[in-house]
Amino acid sequence: MGAASTDLRFSEWLGPAPIPGTIRQYPADDRIWTSLMTNLATLRRDWLSNPRADILAGIVVALALIPEAIGFSIIAGVDPRVGLYASVAIAIVISFTGGRPGMISAATAAVAVLVVPLVRDHGVEYLFAATILMGIMQIAAGALRLNLVMQFVSRSVITGFVNALAILIFMAQLPELTGVPMLTYALVAGGLAIIYLFPYLTKAVPSPLVAIIVLTVLVYYTGFDVRSVGDMGELPSSLPMWLIPDVPFTLETLQIILPYSVTMAAVGLLESMMTAQIVDDLTDTPSDKQREMKGQGIANFFTGFLGGMGGCAMIGQSVINVKSGGLTRLSTFVSGTFLLFLLLVLGELVAIIPMAALVAVMIMVSIGTFSWKSIKDLRFNPWQSSVVMVATVVITVWTHDLAQGVLAGVILSGLFFASKVKRLFTVETELSADNTTRTYRIGGQVFFASSDSFVEAFDFKEVLDRVVIDVSNAQFWDISAVGTLDKAILKFRREGTAVEVVGLNETSAALIERYATHDKPGAEAQLGAH
Repeated sequence: MGAASTDLRFSEWLGPAPIPGTIRQYPADDRIWTSLMTNLATLRRDWLSNPRADILAGIVVALALIPEAIGFSIIAGVDPRVGLYASVAIAIVISFTGGRPGMISAATAAVAVLVVPLVRDHGVEYLFAATILMGIMQIAAGALRLNLVMQFVSRSVITGFVNALAILIFMAQLPELTGVPMLTYALVAGGLAIIYLFPYLTKAVPSPLVAIIVLTVLVYYTGFDVRSVGDMGELPSSLPMWLIPDVPFTLETLQIILPYSVTMAAVGLLESMMTAQIVDDLTDTPSDKQREMKGQGIANFFTGFLGGMGGCAMIGQSVINVKSGGLTRLSTFVSGTFLLFLLLVLGELVAIIPMAALVAVMIMVSIGTFSWKSIKDLRFNPWQSSVVMVATVVITVWTHDLAQGVLAGVILSGLFFASKVKRLFTVETELSADNTTRTYRIGGQVFFASSDSFVEAFDFKEVLDRVVIDVSNAQFWDISAVGTLDKAILKFRREGTAVEVVGLNETSAALIERYATHDKPGAEAQLGAH
């Protein structure tokens, strides 16, 4: 049934909209009607606009989540149920609270590797407490609009992040491809063939789902001896229980979990914001990053009470979802609920899925995630952008830590940007006809990186009666720039030269008026102290 008929059905149920000017109309009628219809439109857009594709995509993602959740639990040193329960809880909650429809969040390796010492030294209950505190911190970060920090992440860093993640996804499959019989390679190759060739027959069903089903049936009926999901660990057979972490409610406990919670919250938000940006690009749709931050916090908060570990957005599963046709919140919700259904009802069936099938899916994700165009662009992009991209990839892959790679990329981007702006700084001078006044015309950006160039532009030993510093084409940005202007003026005065600053724009003038010291009492003595 089309959208128009759906609108008609809602209208018939609600009755006609209030008619302006009628005697029975109340002032709140229009507001209530408008709000209700807006909410219904949002419900259709975010949940019901793409139901068949969303449901099928969610099923594929649920199957792909199982081995990864178990693997991440093993990394963290906890029971597989902790990772699986976390994936269920986070996926379901974030489908309602998140700000990026179609993005998948669950237990992740990025968070799992951070909590190994905590679990080893203090036990899993402290992990649950740390996850709850992690959620609170992420909610606070969203309220403080820390999502705006993403504005300082350059396109080169994002490209490097994507490429590094693609490499890490592929590397994560290597344990399933080493020391295994040749049959495993044949199954993986067959799975990849189905994934890439089946869409030529029909796109009604996601090809990764077809590959998983075909290979599972093949292995089951032929009795091939290959690794299966059941070999990864025991699957849970009961619903997660609501619990309060069994830890002392003391300052000492807070001191133990606080460093882990801060790191988990920061890494989780960083990876989630980067993944949201990538899904934005894949779908050509915007997302609400602030809501996503809060949503991640709410999901992790509840997950801690359900006996799960912390998590965040997963780029691999998000790409699977989008490539399989999942675009709305329904796909994320289905991934969580179907994962729970698989564990509780179809646990024995899930256990026989060959790992080769899931490896094929993840290799497809790795190939599809990598920005192959970025390799060709290395020859054409500015060398600074290429260095940032490559450095982000190398550091991320070397450390297996996405946060370190992104941080290095951001720092390099900042340094290159400051260097570029510094080179745009110009100085022109002109001596008056009577040789008594020199005018310095400053152009460009004056800030910490160009402050040395600013001072070096002046000849303080030249015998003059007066110096004019014309900053009509310059912008002062920080207290380093103000301090540099102070130094130049005071040095000229010490040589007996009068100084006049002209052409300050409004923002520069406000900054100098507030922080400059050259016009304050004792300024000359302060210069002498330096």
